[in-house]
Amino acid sequence: MKRIFSVIILASLLTASVLKAQNANEPFEAGKRYSVIIDNDFCGDPDGLFQLVHHVLSTSCDIKGIIGAHHNGFSFFRDLQGKDDAEKSVNKVNEALELMGLKEQLKVVPGAAEKMTDPKQPIVSEGARLIVEEALKATPEKPLYVCVGGPLTDIASAWLMNPEIGKNIILIWIGGQEYKETGAIVPPGYSMPEYNLNLSIAAAQVVFNKSDMRIWQIPRDVYRQCMYSMTELEVKVRPYGKLGAYLYDSLAGIMAGRNGFSMGETYILGDSPLVLMTALMSNFETDPASSHYQYVTIPTIADDGSYRYNHGGRQIRVYDRIDTRLMFADMEAKLQLFANKRP
Repeated sequence: MKRIFSVIILASLLTASVLKAQNANEPFEAGKRYSVIIDNDFCGDPDGLFQLVHHVLSTSCDIKGIIGAHHNGFSFFRDLQGKDDAEKSVNKVNEALELMGLKEQLKVVPGAAEKMTDPKQPIVSEGARLIVEEALKATPEKPLYVCVGGPLTDIASAWLMNPEIGKNIILIWIGGQEYKETGAIVPPGYSMPEYNLNLSIAAAQVVFNKSDMRIWQIPRDVYRQCMYSMTELEVKVRPYGKLGAYLYDSLAGIMAGRNGFSMGETYILGDSPLVLMTALMSNFETDPASSHYQYVTIPTIADDGSYRYNHGGRQIRVYDRIDTRLMFADMEAKLQLFANKRP
């Protein structure tokens, strides 16, 4: 009898919720559900700007801060301003947020100005301090999702500064080379180590070899699945307001061969899974349920960036397939809705 009564009550509540939603004049907006810090080298590859905008438009994410990371390499942008890469990344973030009417409404801070070279020594920065501050407010049950699309310097530094934060963090990282355990095939002419890992091998050694934080890794063979055609970009992104044109323009010059070589018709928006793994999780039994992962024994990162088998290592989550349909369709829809509200 109690069970029947509970079912009736639940059905009534659901019905009331549906009726309320049906009568609402305002469009749907999710409540804050996930505490997120975004850390990316926004001064480098333009895919980070697509991830940034998509994340900011995802109302289920309570963005505790955005960290501009170092890059230490070639940049596609010619208009960068700042004394170092972290500052340049911050300026690119503020440029995008200003177009969205959100400048100074989100906390934006620089991370380390340069890569970590000593796995025993943190590089203290505003970004690393922000991670520590927010992780101490989180719990293992309600973790802080630290979404990293570039080097691991800031999250590694934060853990070295206060290892107690490890249990309260889920690190989602775009980076690292392929795993034999997942049956991955390396691309032709691949680099070793993978690009983001190589931005700071010492930082990867801290995160993989020393820390206890939970890791959801999207390695190279998986982020390469995030291919988007320029034709789609012109039809589904460019027409939608100043923001859509801004994102389109961030890639158009590159794709047209501005840097001396042709890029073909597609670009890998490889940082976008950071949104898929947070904002677009399932509602019940919360998880990025439409993507597929395997648990892998965490490797030891060697000095050359290669993986070494770690017999006593903990298990980490390594993705081998992601739901690009959901990810890109959601990005397109949010950009279009935003343009309808703000030209």
